[in-house]
Amino acid sequence: MSNIEQTSVVYRVARAEELDAAASLDNSFTTDSVIEVTSSDDGFRLREVPVEAPLRKVFPDDEEGDEQNDEAEDDGPSTTRVVVALDGDGTLCGAITTEFSAWNSRLVIADVRVAPGHRGRGVGRGLMDRALDHGRELGARTAWLEVTNVNAPAVRAYRRMGFTLCGVDLTLYTGTASEGEQALFMSRPLMT
Repeated sequence: MSNIEQTSVVYRVARAEELDAAASLDNSFTTDSVIEVTSSDDGFRLREVPVEAPLRKVFPDDEEGDEQNDEAEDDGPSTTRVVVALDGDGTLCGAITTEFSAWNSRLVIADVRVAPGHRGRGVGRGLMDRALDHGRELGARTAWLEVTNVNAPAVRAYRRMGFTLCGVDLTLYTGTASEGEQALFMSRPLMT
């Protein structure tokens, strides 16, 4: 099933006129579990726990100042790339945004979006595979991403794609619409 569905999806670099539509794809989710983060003086413990009622997360629109900059702080020009997925009818069904950080040879997975009706069909993996291949072409040694602890479905998917936990920030979302959530950072090597 997955191979047939995935072969009907076309992946390519987004055209300028598609960028707004890609950024507008519904990235909300519903989950019946979250990743519980507990901390101690020696580190962190993560554990997937069920929630009483399904949790639905709708991400707020990007706040002012949160948009991608053309110039990185100390890194020179930014290398941002958006790859889109189009279904057999040519309808936009997914997008992934990446940035290459030259100073540490890291591919940052800035945003992954798959339209709800196309989830679980390999579109996210197809987008990620193309992003990681592009990172290798740029000489990236690692790929890195941030995900909220309440997005257990994404954490599971990223783990299946070879990502592992590399950090936690308990305060990143303080004062935001995501107050109370924790940021999980995940990475995977790209060079063998």
